[in-house]
Amino acid sequence: MGNLLKVLTRDIENYPHFFLDFENAQPTEAERDVWNQVNSVLQESESMLAGLQSYKGAGQEIRDAIQNPSDLMHQERAWNSVCPLVIKLKTFYCFSVRLEKALYSLLTCLTCPPYTPTQHLEKEQALAKQFAEILHFTLRFDELKMRIPAIQNDFSYYRRTISRNRINNMNLDIESEVNNEMANRMSLFYAEATPMLKTLSTATTNFVSENKTLPLENTTDCLSTMASVCKVMLETPEYSSRFSSEDTLLFCMRVMVGVIILYDHVHPNGAFTKLSKIDMKGCIKVLKEQPIDNVEGLLNALKFTTKHLNDESTPKNIRAMLQ
Repeated sequence: MGNLLKVLTRDIENYPHFFLDFENAQPTEAERDVWNQVNSVLQESESMLAGLQSYKGAGQEIRDAIQNPSDLMHQERAWNSVCPLVIKLKTFYCFSVRLEKALYSLLTCLTCPPYTPTQHLEKEQALAKQFAEILHFTLRFDELKMRIPAIQNDFSYYRRTISRNRINNMNLDIESEVNNEMANRMSLFYAEATPMLKTLSTATTNFVSENKTLPLENTTDCLSTMASVCKVMLETPEYSSRFSSEDTLLFCMRVMVGVIILYDHVHPNGAFTKLSKIDMKGCIKVLKEQPIDNVEGLLNALKFTTKHLNDESTPKNIRAMLQ
């Protein structure tokens, strides 16, 4: 990721100044148990991304099978090509379930009384770093997924042909790995343009609804503060000039967009209103100043995975910036 410097947030309303050390933060004893639990998930994130990046699909085999419906050799070749891919897709889906639980654990720690969310971020730097890393992974995964239409094509072929394969007594070992209930869940997951982000948005919404005694502001202030920290890192030359690699900039941009989307799903009025604690105009401006190849997926995520962008309460100039 390169050296991610310690950043001092600008003074936003009553938020105090504090450092967020995304690179070097180490867990305190109080953080250790949750940190270990989340770390066991994050350790697998790079292998998930590598697996997705190497996903080639079975497009040719599927086309051959469709064009030669009576040729059993083509049918078997397509089926035997698709089955290992479906197992791989199941691995990604199951990882999203684990990631959802990890996020829930982090939100519990970063929002619980008696500390304010800002105090939590200040005191529990290692957990804040893990929260950022989950968002970073999520945006990277979804950017890759959006560029691989073969995923949905392969899975659709699998679902269409499994009944016919059952009739023809072809290899059905895969059903012990991916039963009908699992296939239904996977189908819903991969139907999303940004499935990992959708998972985190749902997890955050569920966290708020299931913790009715916890003030909503505890969660939304945690998210808006992180968005503000990342924005300051990106827009302030004295900070950004010290970044040692482009990866650091991308990390900040992805985390900023991720917390904006979560905030927009959790806050009743969303992230785009004039009363929002997130400076949306500033955040979008920071993104649009970057090379388009770096931010196209992030801008699309703001357009298509937020909840309130098209509300009447969204200022026209903000909506226009995302056209």
